[in-house]
Amino acid sequence: MIKNKKAKWTVRILLLVGTLISLYFVPWLLVKAWILPLPNNVQAQLDESISHGFDGMIVYIDQGGKPPQYLASGWHNRDTKIPAKPDALFKIASISKLYDAVAITKLVNDGRLSLDKTITDYLPELKGRIENADKITLRLMIQHRSGIPNFTDAPGFWEAPTGTFEEGMALILDKPANFKPGEDYEYCNTNYLLINKIMDDELGYGNFQFIQEEVLKPLNLNHTFSSVSQVNIDDVMSGYHVGYPHDLKTNDYGMHATAEDVGTFLRALNDGSLFEEGEQEIYASVYEYEHSGWVPGYQSFAKYYEDMDAVIIEFYSTTDPKLYNWNLSEIINNRIAKIVRIKN
Repeated sequence: MIKNKKAKWTVRILLLVGTLISLYFVPWLLVKAWILPLPNNVQAQLDESISHGFDGMIVYIDQGGKPPQYLASGWHNRDTKIPAKPDALFKIASISKLYDAVAITKLVNDGRLSLDKTITDYLPELKGRIENADKITLRLMIQHRSGIPNFTDAPGFWEAPTGTFEEGMALILDKPANFKPGEDYEYCNTNYLLINKIMDDELGYGNFQFIQEEVLKPLNLNHTFSSVSQVNIDDVMSGYHVGYPHDLKTNDYGMHATAEDVGTFLRALNDGSLFEEGEQEIYASVYEYEHSGWVPGYQSFAKYYEDMDAVIIEFYSTTDPKLYNWNLSEIINNRIAKIVRIKN
């Protein structure tokens, strides 16, 4: 009996010690952000979020039957003390994959591309340079099930990002696959580097022009651009990476858009209004209806909440090496959705 009591107390002490150790390694800021009382409105949540260490935030909310909300807090430019602007341009990073997937869908529906053709069908020069290139289909690349190594995982990539297709591919050519095609899932930017090249070759011109003609213009999205070279730099929200002293807005990380433009696109994607006959079925079979994005200085989230018919776009202008800010932003996103749901 005594031995059993001792054993129980030993287990309790070990559990307590384990809990204390785990709490020691949890950033307290995340705990604080999670347990704070929920503010009465989204603007108050943004202001609170800035106090957690973000330099700037933009939120766009489009809820069915209600006027859109345009919200911002913090700095548009920290150095010049310009307040955050709801209509600022932002680097949307991997949210751009939604636009790419729509473009692929339209080309497939037109019979110009096939989801079941392989890398070697479209880019025969890569045979023997990418493992399983003759088995990796366009469908598998869209779905991140190719097994190809991710070129942006190369050591020091974000210190000197590649600027061309050839430079990006050079980081992964002749490397072993991470898994056999279709047997696993791993998010991989190389898939979309290849997809964009395949679209460019089929079209005979840059695929963003196709996206403009087939997606942006029909939706009147006049504040979505292919790169920083296409915009007035003063319109771009500044971005900051913890430990790096300079503003990152001049770095060219791809697509730029306002939160409203992203929100308008996302609603049209979810309600199907941007698709022609037959396209929605194709898209639904290959990709998702929400996305997030990350590049140094910029975190972005685009999500549709079916239960309250609400599109919510969140932009955060501060990142960090350990991704604490990413975890923090996900907590804040959940709180914003709760506030919108309560106000519904």
